[in-house]
Amino acid sequence: MNISTLRRAVLAIAMASVSTAAFCQDLIARQAPVDRRLRAVDSVAIQRAVDRDINTDFSSDVYNSWVTNRAHPYRHDEVPETYRIDLRGFCMPTPSRNVTSRFGYRATFKRVHKGLDIKVCTGDTIVAAFDGKVRVVRYDAGGYGNYVVIRHNNGLETIYGHLSKQLVEGDQIVKAGEPIGLGGNTGRSFGSHLHFETRLAGEAINPELLFNFPAQDVTGDFYTFHKNDSGNASMLLAANKSHNSEDAIAMTATHFYKVERGETLASIASKLGMSEDKLAKTNRMKSTSRLRTGQILRY
Repeated sequence: MNISTLRRAVLAIAMASVSTAAFCQDLIARQAPVDRRLRAVDSVAIQRAVDRDINTDFSSDVYNSWVTNRAHPYRHDEVPETYRIDLRGFCMPTPSRNVTSRFGYRATFKRVHKGLDIKVCTGDTIVAAFDGKVRVVRYDAGGYGNYVVIRHNNGLETIYGHLSKQLVEGDQIVKAGEPIGLGGNTGRSFGSHLHFETRLAGEAINPELLFNFPAQDVTGDFYTFHKNDSGNASMLLAANKSHNSEDAIAMTATHFYKVERGETLASIASKLGMSEDKLAKTNRMKSTSRLRTGQILRY
């Protein structure tokens, strides 16, 4: 091969390399806007999916409605027989540890108090207990005063009453710990405090089964709700309507015990320092009743 032929071959290879590089650069240049558009489309699609998940009715496996003008629009037959409530990701609605009135029957008012009263001062910040969506923001002159109802994706709805001011609007998405109101003394109230309720499809659950205000913590990662447990307000209402005043008094107990595996009424009564008959009567049970692990007993 002579020199000129070699030069032509080298030149041809160089030109081919330049053409290939230019072609690749051209492809990259043409592809870049497509990539940017795809990234934009992907981001929009992802955000829409997130928004769609967030803005759907929370806990659709429990609720079939979204009522914004009433705190309690549910029927008793809508309450699930059993439901596992995830308590992780919580935030205490107030740093106050002072519970001034507990869940249970109030003889003075002849009615059931379906939440906890926690001492706060007017203007204290009240925050959402879990992530959720605001269902009701209203005023109830004869009861809650200024109040907020939030539906959470763990099945619960929480109610915050007697607020001096609401800081959220209906259908607003809130995060656990986000301010939703200020403590106050509105409605049927005899001093500044927060009235705090936890409900499942309208069924009141004693908040102390879920929250430990003195410890500023939840009672566990999960709580299993049973429709007919004696810790629920329906059982207290039944006691209130009973003609046997002793039964009604028994149902006003404010202490609770969570049954552990293998325990019986007798073993629990012994541990609590009370008679088996009294423990059974307090919980409207027979002494031969079998207990479920995790069941809540009053004493």
